[in-house]
Amino acid sequence: MPRWKLTQFDFDLPDNLLAEYPVESRDESRLMVVHRDTGKIEHRMFKDIVEYFDEGDCFIMNNTKVFPARLFGHKEKTGAKIEVFLLRELNKEMRLWDVLVDPARKIRVGNKLYFGDDGFLMAEVIDNTTSRGRTIRFLFDGTDEEFREMIQQLGNTPLPKYIRREPEESDIQRYQTLYAKEEGAVAAPTAGLHFSQRVLKMMELKGIERAEITLHIGVGTFDTIEVEDLTKHKMDAEYVRIDQKAADIVNKAKTSDKRVLAVGTTSLRATETAVSAEELLKPTEGWTNLFIYPPYNFKIADSLLTNFHIPKSSLIILVSAFLGYERTLEIYDMAIEKGYRFYSYGDAMLIL
Repeated sequence: MPRWKLTQFDFDLPDNLLAEYPVESRDESRLMVVHRDTGKIEHRMFKDIVEYFDEGDCFIMNNTKVFPARLFGHKEKTGAKIEVFLLRELNKEMRLWDVLVDPARKIRVGNKLYFGDDGFLMAEVIDNTTSRGRTIRFLFDGTDEEFREMIQQLGNTPLPKYIRREPEESDIQRYQTLYAKEEGAVAAPTAGLHFSQRVLKMMELKGIERAEITLHIGVGTFDTIEVEDLTKHKMDAEYVRIDQKAADIVNKAKTSDKRVLAVGTTSLRATETAVSAEELLKPTEGWTNLFIYPPYNFKIADSLLTNFHIPKSSLIILVSAFLGYERTLEIYDMAIEKGYRFYSYGDAMLIL
């Protein structure tokens, strides 16, 4: 029998603690601070985070940018309404995309799909990939810039499914970090959503270094784990890029015995993908499907900033590998008792 089973990461989470909206100001969310060495727990506000770091410490921040990946359209002839969720671009010249479709049973190879009030943007289904997955080709004669502008106009902010409301205008900004640069994610690196211009400026004034890396988050990060034995779970591959500048900043902090904070589980996974033989961070570009579960020996970051995650998710499993299984469940019980808000628009936890 495997030591770690999916059901070991289950717990009762009241529906009212799933955050439907973010707090009014990014840095006014709550921050639970967990000190691993002493066991001390503090309840602070996110804007206080800089107090725990000194000059020369390093924050690893995922600069991926969410694009409006959810399209609504209709089928040719029948006019049936359909939803297409863009996952990843396969070929820029041919405009080939991996997508998820809903309702899947109605969308077959050869179908033409139309988007926009006038059906101006058209796509053809050319392959099946999974039960809900398809490969589609957009039939658009304009330039790549014009095509992307069309997606920006027609697409909707891809809020997580647990948020049962329609995306609003405010979500365009709030479901995006202030330092987002590299477009390609279908979900936000949510720990980064708490950073305001005020906090970023305070970091700069205090001499805290920023190492920007890129991991384009796919839906696989949030997919339901279907296997009880965690060793058999396979993560979907996600694009990752770490340049020499970021590696140098992180390694300088590590070799100077400074604190290295991974801002979010995506930053943690990305850096653990790119570890050198000397246990330093090395530049890399490619794909990662790293699934971290306990026990795991982390090589790069010694601190973690993360939101509170839902039961049986790959994210709480990763947190338990960093913090310890029993301690994680204790912390989550406390978070529920004290009314911390969970998931993408929720509150944050700093593990030192």
